[in-house]
Amino acid sequence: MDCQSDNGDMTSLKLLALDADDLAVISAHMQDAVFKVADITFQPRPGLFALAVNRFVWEGVGEARKSYERRRAVLSFKRVNAVRSMGFDRRKGDDVLSLLAIRFRVEGEGPEGVMELVLSGGGMIALDVECIEAQLADTGGAWETNRKPGHPGD
Repeated sequence: MDCQSDNGDMTSLKLLALDADDLAVISAHMQDAVFKVADITFQPRPGLFALAVNRFVWEGVGEARKSYERRRAVLSFKRVNAVRSMGFDRRKGDDVLSLLAIRFRVEGEGPEGVMELVLSGGGMIALDVECIEAQLADTGGAWETNRKPGHPGD
């Protein structure tokens, strides 16, 4: 895991996951990220799946503040053999989806398995992967928001 600083007091995340523990950290940072259906890309030949998202900056929530922050980021997975989706129409590029969690389910004896991107409203994106190889990188573009995502039990 790596956290890199850019200008001022802002921090730009660059995280790499090669196992389930690392993936849990990326999942926590991606909770409540929003993205348009059109921001989903899959390149079968190199086996690369990517999402361009507006990530809620959970790492700044513990500080006393009246406003919060979202940042533009890219979540990518390598060694992806196939992509399936349910609960949304992939032809509706302007529809906005919200990511709740990222889970990995081992198939057989591993390391291959299914990466599950769990979406609000019951949707999901499932990636058949050879192994866990995920990266989250902030790409710049931070902005203030007054809205903190809420969850049952908060």
